[in-house]
Amino acid sequence: MSDQQPLRLLAETAEDLEVISAAVQDSIVKAGSLKYEAKRHRFSLELNRFRWEVGQPRPKEGLRVRSLLAFDGVLGAKTRAVTKADPEMILSLLDATFTPAAEPPGGVVTLLFAGDGEITLDVEVLDATLLDSDYVWPTRNLPSHENRRR
Repeated sequence: MSDQQPLRLLAETAEDLEVISAAVQDSIVKAGSLKYEAKRHRFSLELNRFRWEVGQPRPKEGLRVRSLLAFDGVLGAKTRAVTKADPEMILSLLDATFTPAAEPPGGVVTLLFAGDGEITLDVEVLDATLLDSDYVWPTRNLPSHENRRR
């Protein structure tokens, strides 16, 4: 669908994670795709990422790509207003940030979702990966950040 190459991004610093955060802003995530593997110290989520870097190929149309966002070195995960009770529940990822601990290299990764949902990951070191698949499709459902008045 597009000449653009799939993204393959790694983050080891807060600034690196800002780049990944910009790429995954407005990604759609099913609650059932949130996966914490405590024994492997890994948290991952499959998402349908809006391809901000491509722009709009046609008026009123954008592209989405199936992607994987993974964090390694995860010591613990906590959620607020995010549940896997309904695995088909749709979440919209807004932001990913890293707050360093008092003693580096550890810290906390925060994933913020629309509707005030939040996942915090206690990490021994920031090690994030964003991998796009080759599965890309057009969408007319464009993300909008405008405040709506009634």
